[in-house]
Amino acid sequence: MRAWVLSGVCAGAVLVPGTAVAGAVPEADLAFHGTAVLDGDRAEVRLTPLDNGPAAVADATVRLRWSVELADAQELPARCVREDERTVLCGTGALAVAAPGERLRVPVRLRERPSEVTLEIDTVWSAGAVDQDRSNDRVAVLVLDTGDEYAF
Repeated sequence: MRAWVLSGVCAGAVLVPGTAVAGAVPEADLAFHGTAVLDGDRAEVRLTPLDNGPAAVADATVRLRWSVELADAQELPARCVREDERTVLCGTGALAVAAPGERLRVPVRLRERPSEVTLEIDTVWSAGAVDQDRSNDRVAVLVLDTGDEYAF
């Protein structure tokens, strides 16, 4: 009898830790909507992050990568940093489910005056949340030097 009880206790100890780990990762669905403008050597991105849920996100980082090099001197918003010669990273702040986040306005100067650029936008960090649908947070936009807003 004593052997039977001991076996039951050991089996229970093995099952419980495996169950607790399985549900620990939150899931969120981030999306970015906005506009991009190119006018000579100046470009500006205005974007609004959105979390479609099911979990809220404490913070996220969006990457803005240009097809051309940025000028050396930049005056970026406080929550943005330069990653390399073509890339800027910006924090979104906290994102509640189904509510638009704070709008980001990111002006940059380009090294040259191209007739067009491609802007790639994607999420690089989402505070540990998993995004199963990456189709709405990875965008590429062709922006012509017309001064017009190109929506994404």
